[in-house]
Amino acid sequence: MKLPHQRFEFSALPDREPLVLPNGARTAVYIMVNIEEWDIEKPIAREYVPSPAGVKTVPNIPNWAWHEYGMRVGIWRIIDALEERKIKASASINARVCEGHGEPVARAIRDIGWDFMGHGYAQAAMHVVEDQVSVIQKSFEVLKEYTGKAPLGWLGPGLHETLDTLDYLSEAGFKYVCDWPMDEHPFEMKTTAGSITAMPYSFELSDLPMMVVHAYESETWLQRTIDQFDRLYEESATSPRIMSMGVHPYIMGVPHRIKYFEAAIDHMMKKTDVWITSADDIYKWYKNEL
Repeated sequence: MKLPHQRFEFSALPDREPLVLPNGARTAVYIMVNIEEWDIEKPIAREYVPSPAGVKTVPNIPNWAWHEYGMRVGIWRIIDALEERKIKASASINARVCEGHGEPVARAIRDIGWDFMGHGYAQAAMHVVEDQVSVIQKSFEVLKEYTGKAPLGWLGPGLHETLDTLDYLSEAGFKYVCDWPMDEHPFEMKTTAGSITAMPYSFELSDLPMMVVHAYESETWLQRTIDQFDRLYEESATSPRIMSMGVHPYIMGVPHRIKYFEAAIDHMMKKTDVWITSADDIYKWYKNEL
């Protein structure tokens, strides 16, 4: 077990050498779509409709069905929005989706060329799985076999890790992780299997904490996203910045929200020197592999 200060050194943004993004871009944005499969025989990962009198019901029919709606309907709205704009996203995906009844979703995003990112085998925090090592290794192997290439990135369910998870991820073969939202540049963290890259992640823009946990209106999400982008774009005149947009099909893919997702992207696309891409490509740029 290692504490954070044993894995990386403190780095103040003004003290760094300037980074140079490809093709003269000054700001990079990656869109992460979380593709999940919830087990109806276990407590549900998220509740939009609270259980009666605070009781944790199993099965939790309405909330399980809420997630299933995202797989049946919502994901296709998000796919259409990104395909119309010729944007490649990152799919943070429970590996079990590739093997179960939701496989048509995995197949669709594989066919359009999105990058697959590990998101556990099933939707469960690393703290509660019986064997973290085997879950991480199985996630890696399933995604590698399904897509034909080793996955590079990992986003833990709920972004949660234990203090040993980084070692297990690096040992399994993952190269970067989005669970440490503490910078606007990538940085390196030490593990027992070498270095792993921490990818910037804007978790205050994620649709789940904003619209489900904190119950903000869609207009607030849009305004916050625009405000974040505009300020990062302004500051990136001297040093490039990286921003993420994390969305879920059962949240952002519903009819009354999808237009806000599209409006946020359209706002960013008005700038010709913004690189909207996948997290994999940002990692490859950072490691001089693009």
